[in-house]
Amino acid sequence: MQIHNNTLIAECSSYDFKEMLERKKVKSWLKSVSAFANTDGGSLFYGVNDDGVIVGLENPQADADFISEMIKARLDPVPEVQLIPIEHEGRNLLEVRVKSGTLTPYYYYQDGTRTAYTRVGNESVECNSQQLLSLVLKGTHMTWDSLPTQVDANKHSFVILANTFREQTHQEWNDKYLESFGLVTSDGKLTNAGLLFVDNCTVFQSRIFCTRWTGLYKDDAISSVEHRANLVLLLKYGMDFIKNYTMSGWVKMPNYRLNLPDYSDRAIFEGLVNHLIHRDYTVMGGEVHIDIYDDRVELVSPGAMLDGTQIQDRDIYKVPSMRRNPVIADMFTQLDYMEKRGSGLRKMRELTEKLPNFLPGKEPQYQTEAISFYTTFYNLNWGENGRIPIEEVANRVNSSLEKYSIDEESSVKTFGDLQKSSVKTFGDLQNSSVKQKRLGRTAQSILDLVISDGSISQDKMAEKIGVSKRAIEMQIANLKAKGLLVREGADHGGYWRIVINPKAEE
Repeated sequence: MQIHNNTLIAECSSYDFKEMLERKKVKSWLKSVSAFANTDGGSLFYGVNDDGVIVGLENPQADADFISEMIKARLDPVPEVQLIPIEHEGRNLLEVRVKSGTLTPYYYYQDGTRTAYTRVGNESVECNSQQLLSLVLKGTHMTWDSLPTQVDANKHSFVILANTFREQTHQEWNDKYLESFGLVTSDGKLTNAGLLFVDNCTVFQSRIFCTRWTGLYKDDAISSVEHRANLVLLLKYGMDFIKNYTMSGWVKMPNYRLNLPDYSDRAIFEGLVNHLIHRDYTVMGGEVHIDIYDDRVELVSPGAMLDGTQIQDRDIYKVPSMRRNPVIADMFTQLDYMEKRGSGLRKMRELTEKLPNFLPGKEPQYQTEAISFYTTFYNLNWGENGRIPIEEVANRVNSSLEKYSIDEESSVKTFGDLQKSSVKTFGDLQNSSVKQKRLGRTAQSILDLVISDGSISQDKMAEKIGVSKRAIEMQIANLKAKGLLVREGADHGGYWRIVINPKAEE
């Protein structure tokens, strides 16, 4: 908070201005105290009008005594509050600083009714049922996914989870993991998280709605499907739908194929994982939506930011990793589906920005509206006039396109009968009497994997391609020697980069 020309400059989400203390309408300001205590804290400034202009108080000490008395009488539990007198150019102000509470919810009490408030933008509003439940869980230091149910674990199976664990980690599954991972309680009851991972998941809100729309808006649907299953299967079904209804182009370079996909598969995978993990499962009528349009893919889930802020107003590179459902998040981490550290929002952007056909402005965007979270991925091969011809995309990533001849070989994977497209690709070098030797299958597969996920490890490459790690190391050394592949950064935390025009980097 700053004072400039007798005017307070402050963030509206953290501050309230009161020209005077309303003694007969205490609810008008006590609800702000409740809201600040229930969220991230904040301050009320008395002696400041709605425009932030300092007008001062006649008797700040009397006002402070009355505020303290009302907080003790009308709020339960009593939040931690500081009353701070401020003097500025002969005018007296009073700051009521409210600390974010740990004993939530903090209720305003009057005439036998108890109401909890929360902060939304610059307003203090009454909590809805989902927000109230979240505050109750926060006050008991519990999360929804960790709460025990009355369902006996021995009546359910985790075969899908166990098989996925073996495939992803190459480790043997042990049923003791169910308790250590927080899916089963010590007395054999499933937790809410456990219910979401059993084979025959019956949690009503564990659903995804997938739709491929005809154009740029929600008009006619080409395909629409609803899936209700455990979280492992929902992730698979969702990714299968996205892969079936998005496209991936490629151009033929002199001795290898360069993928130019519409989207980063790994970024979208990271996005869907985030929406399944961080969604608000207390919203009974809510589910994850996957909407595919010609120019974008949108993921939507119930549950805004945990701290009540709007993600579009934040710098995502400074947003800390916060988990609404830590048990679910830990299980996905154990399955090697997400990073152990860092923000998924940053990772999605980084994965997209490393694609060879990326352009500024095409990075994933995030938005919160009411109680929903949106992630939007933009088609990298789509322009203002529709799909960009593949040779134009290639021209964008390789300024020496004119050195290569063009043939008519198809290079776009189509979906259904929607897109029958034959696009131009690179041919052999013009004016060259000797053709360069094509890359082998393993080397080409390495380049394909790097396009999808630049941070992929050599162990994961070997697993996906089906060869030994030694073979991967030899092929990578060969690609580096040819100037086609470089490693940026350290072994841990760095990434692979394909060199589009090796000669240009010599």
